[in-house]
Amino acid sequence: MKVVGLMSGTSADGVDAALVSIARQKAGIQVKMLAFHSLPYPRSLQQRILSASVSGTVADICHLNALLGEWFADAALGVIRSADLTSEEVDLIGSHGQTVHHLPAGIKDTNVGSIRSTLQIAEPAVITERTGITTVANFRPRDIAAGGQGAPLTPGVHALLFRHPRRSRLIVNLGGISNVTYLPRGSGTEGLVAFDTGPANMVLDGIMSRKTNGRSLMDREGRLALRGQVDSRLLAKLLAHPYLSQPPPKSTGREAFGSTMLDELLSWQQTRSMPTEDLLATCSRWTAEAVGTARRWIKGRVDEVIVGGGGVRNRAIMGQLTALYAPIPVTTFESHGWDSKALESVAFAVLAYQTVMEQSGNVPSVTGAAFSRLLGCIVPSGPRWLERLRPSRRKK
Repeated sequence: MKVVGLMSGTSADGVDAALVSIARQKAGIQVKMLAFHSLPYPRSLQQRILSASVSGTVADICHLNALLGEWFADAALGVIRSADLTSEEVDLIGSHGQTVHHLPAGIKDTNVGSIRSTLQIAEPAVITERTGITTVANFRPRDIAAGGQGAPLTPGVHALLFRHPRRSRLIVNLGGISNVTYLPRGSGTEGLVAFDTGPANMVLDGIMSRKTNGRSLMDREGRLALRGQVDSRLLAKLLAHPYLSQPPPKSTGREAFGSTMLDELLSWQQTRSMPTEDLLATCSRWTAEAVGTARRWIKGRVDEVIVGGGGVRNRAIMGQLTALYAPIPVTTFESHGWDSKALESVAFAVLAYQTVMEQSGNVPSVTGAAFSRLLGCIVPSGPRWLERLRPSRRKK
């Protein structure tokens, strides 16, 4: 089966599209990358998404849901073209959508108690209509309905792609938010531990955007951070953030580490006349140290740390992670045959495949859900969509 995975993360900088082939085997499934395509958002659209995440009206979110459906469809068509294929040759799309709010801790409601929720937009009906391909989307709400956090959902895919028979591995994803997956040696998901550790690129990108009035959207390769000095007092304050000491299962996002956090950081900088390079160096170190705290909830040795996500290109964070975990080797997704930027979109291609093949996609020990569940909502391409995906059903 050829499947497109679509992903836009907490940084809201664009849509990543991965086209993979998935084949069933006795031991599970085999996943092979065929093409990757990234469709950046214009700066104005990124700002609209970020604003909607904090103070958007119903009209804002309604409009963005349809608009982002068009962007996600364009990204899917782009990756299909880059593989020299047509839509008719692709079986399925899995779309994570764009998270605009994530409340895994819940909000108390006087009638029914605490209600946990999450919201991803990018209308899957638009994606199906524009591409002609059956689309699976809205993966996170089913896990939340089953008592989970709705995140992270990629650890099961990490186990599929990175588990080793003799080496225990810590998989680190440095996206807008950083998360870890611990894979003890062996196969399957037994003993797997995974959770969000805190902010990564989201805070660093926010600092750059604010300090340059939008002229620079990132500290490219961590160059400015490498020129700065870590402020020990600010670092201690950041490491005391209550999220870091919260035991898993746990997940987080812009609600905890977004604009309010940026306001506090920039206020601290102004009060202490701190160079921006020092602020970036301190927050880069915070990202690495937060990943380092993962060890307190991991029982067992770590033989190797494997890092991916956009932050893998930040030499400041990577240098600090290497120092923190020494002498344990720190490698990247690329050294294991996977594109760091593509892997999360690959994961949602796999999750879509699992859904249509009636396989659960969440890992309850990770998200806190009561049970394994099929994830997502399916928008069929037409009346015979299931026969196209599963020809064996014609025989029954």
